[in-house]
Amino acid sequence: MSVPRSPLLVVAAVIRKDGKFLISQRREGGSFPLKWEFPGGKLESGESPKQALHRELMEELGIDATIGQELARYECRYPVQRTAGVRPGAYRTVVLLFFEVTQFAGTPRNLAFAQFCWEDRTNLDRYDFLDGDLDFVRRLAGGQYLND
Repeated sequence: MSVPRSPLLVVAAVIRKDGKFLISQRREGGSFPLKWEFPGGKLESGESPKQALHRELMEELGIDATIGQELARYECRYPVQRTAGVRPGAYRTVVLLFFEVTQFAGTPRNLAFAQFCWEDRTNLDRYDFLDGDLDFVRRLAGGQYLND
């Protein structure tokens, strides 16, 4: 009998510049290949969500970001990639935390993705986002979370 694992915490950056949002596409060889997402990643031991997001943005985009308020939090389930000891059909619960990035220093560079781009919120539905991001993307495209 296996013990249920606690949910995996994942942070995501909602970076806006000149009315457009920075979105990134996962690499072909990794998990969920070529899916689009907001940059970010998993928390490491001892990190707060904001510390983790700051570190991830340095690693993935080479920017020194100011992490603002949490905009949304979603729980979703993703299929576990097939590895030794994992039963077929297994899922992992993920809690996604979306944070506003209020400002950043440096020019974003692609250090971890297939590609990234700046996109208008009304065009976000044209991209094949990760399932866990879909409700957030729909709400953002509709104007929610904007402090204009």
